[in-house]
Amino acid sequence: MQTSDFSYLLPEEAIAQQPVDPRDAARLLDTRDMTDHTFRELADLLAPGDLVVVNKTRVRAARLRGKKLESGGAVEVLLLRNTTGSEWEALIKPARRVRPGVAVDLGGLMAMVTASLPDGVFELDLITTDGASVEQSIARLGETPLPPYIREPLVDAERYQTVFAERVGSAAAPTAGLHFTERVVDSLTDRGIDLAAVELEVGLDTFRPIGVEAITDHVMHSERYAIPPETAAAITRTRQTGGRVVAVGTTVVRSLETAFDGMEVTAGDGSSDLFITPGYRFGVVDLLVTNFHVPASTLVVMMAAFMGPAWRTAYAHALARGYRFLSFGDAMLAERKS
Repeated sequence: MQTSDFSYLLPEEAIAQQPVDPRDAARLLDTRDMTDHTFRELADLLAPGDLVVVNKTRVRAARLRGKKLESGGAVEVLLLRNTTGSEWEALIKPARRVRPGVAVDLGGLMAMVTASLPDGVFELDLITTDGASVEQSIARLGETPLPPYIREPLVDAERYQTVFAERVGSAAAPTAGLHFTERVVDSLTDRGIDLAAVELEVGLDTFRPIGVEAITDHVMHSERYAIPPETAAAITRTRQTGGRVVAVGTTVVRSLETAFDGMEVTAGDGSSDLFITPGYRFGVVDLLVTNFHVPASTLVVMMAAFMGPAWRTAYAHALARGYRFLSFGDAMLAERKS
């Protein structure tokens, strides 16, 4: 399979630049019968006994601006993840002349480049210079990193956080969860639909396209996930009682499928480099709520694995009906192909 097999024509005007208000006014395409809804109708499209699983990670204010200590040249640092102790992985722009030993003053943080890694990633040693903790300094100095296709500033940074967001860790939002409101959550509860949560720290693969012709040559970066015992137990209970597991977003799919041991989902922390491609046999997820994704991305490849060729019909319908695409766009509800 070639990367081009998962491309489609996405007009510039279809890319949402601002989130809708209120959140649950976003449109929701039920791809099972190609009917148009709003997100606040989600509960009506599910059934009592279903389990909705969300990602509760919070986006770090990971975009930092500073200057090289030696030359004074301006740079932008995008923190991807904390690997261990004071060590972080990051993207640096411009990357030209960035090498191990370069120090960057971030105005309360000092970043020392310690290694150059594949795919334009650098390893940094972050040290605070203002007495605060590293995370406190990042929260104070940083900006929320929006995807490069969003060219308008976000007035309220909280609109790039879900209502479930708790522990800081992601470099990007789990965008399918952006449509949820307390009203939607209450409607699910009233219908007898339970909610559970996982965490997956969204990382580098959100920011890079597939750079090879054959998808089998693409290597996914590892992302940390955590599945609480109560979530694993809820999934087991749902499966035993005939309910369906509804993943909210591709990050939830990857977390649950990675933690599936062939019989059940195992609770605990781990890391996932799972690249779901056509032919993959899903063990956990029955339904998927997700946004419309960048052409020829790993996320579209996952949709093709989940839906089969019907993904193209769904995307064509959405474009024809004026749905908004990508991070601040509308959503779709998809059923796993049999």
